[in-house]
Amino acid sequence: MNELLLKEIKEQPVVINKFLNDQADYVNEICSKLIGQYDYILIAARGTSDNAARYAKYIFGSLNKVQVALSTPSLFTIYKNPPILKRALVIGVSQSGQSPDIVSVLKSANEQNRPTISITNDESSPLAKVSDFVINLGVGDEKAVAATKTYTASLTALALFSCYLNNEKNQLKELLALPSKIAKTLDSALERVETSNRYRYMEQCVVIGRGFNYATAFEISLKIKELARVIAVPYSSADFKHGPIATLNRGFPVIIVAPSGIMYKHILAFTKKILNLGVELIVISDNEEILNLGKTAFSLCPDVPEWLSPITSVIPGQLFARKLAIDKGFDSDNPEGLTKITETY
Repeated sequence: MNELLLKEIKEQPVVINKFLNDQADYVNEICSKLIGQYDYILIAARGTSDNAARYAKYIFGSLNKVQVALSTPSLFTIYKNPPILKRALVIGVSQSGQSPDIVSVLKSANEQNRPTISITNDESSPLAKVSDFVINLGVGDEKAVAATKTYTASLTALALFSCYLNNEKNQLKELLALPSKIAKTLDSALERVETSNRYRYMEQCVVIGRGFNYATAFEISLKIKELARVIAVPYSSADFKHGPIATLNRGFPVIIVAPSGIMYKHILAFTKKILNLGVELIVISDNEEILNLGKTAFSLCPDVPEWLSPITSVIPGQLFARKLAIDKGFDSDNPEGLTKITETY
């Protein structure tokens, strides 16, 4: 009990390094075959994979100048009225590759003669079988119900795809250097997370991220909900100012994801503003200035480019959610009411 999840969180530096070594040439080959075949990317995903898709919106939009849209799977299944996918590259992201609604999006793309890619940890899954190309995460069995290593591997797969779309060697060099920085972030977070039992009575919180780490806010909040049964709501700091900020009061827990980069100064200004409202800050960053504002602070490995920071910044959130679940007396490996494979239509 409470051992499987920790084991899989700790595996992330190794499995991501293995993924990069195993899949780099194949992903490069995929990119070369897709030149000129699409104008935008449509991604089908649910749950944790949907948060990976949020990351894709920023990485492909910013680094590759390609617009990304998230599919509405129920249009393909329940309503049975799929949209026209003219000039789309359709990507399905699913750790298990089992969910019928995600499979249906790629099936429709096949019928419309659009190129399809699946990013999955099961290359024999239904999703893989309807895809032109299969990027196998290859991280081994993920036995804990909450996804961790498959999430960061999915982000890495999207980052690798972005590198080869641009044929950008410096970008690729930064990505290949990432596993050691993941390991450093993990070691630091493991040391710090033991001090977070002050939050064992927490029943609600908000998680704030912006830009590339908008996805991180969603993923951390999902892990807290799944594991600790806490109502954790993700927001962009920009959106939070448009009304939800009125919910804050003294002692309200706010998790801030603020790695260095273009977005940092905006998150810092927001953090100082809400600190004046008396909130309790939990900060994830590589910058001492904002870490010093937190009641609890998780240090990220420095020198991680902002576009790759979601792969490291989610790790303290994973560990925090697990520790919170244990402190509340829950089984972090098998949260009540959840199953490893969720099939939706």
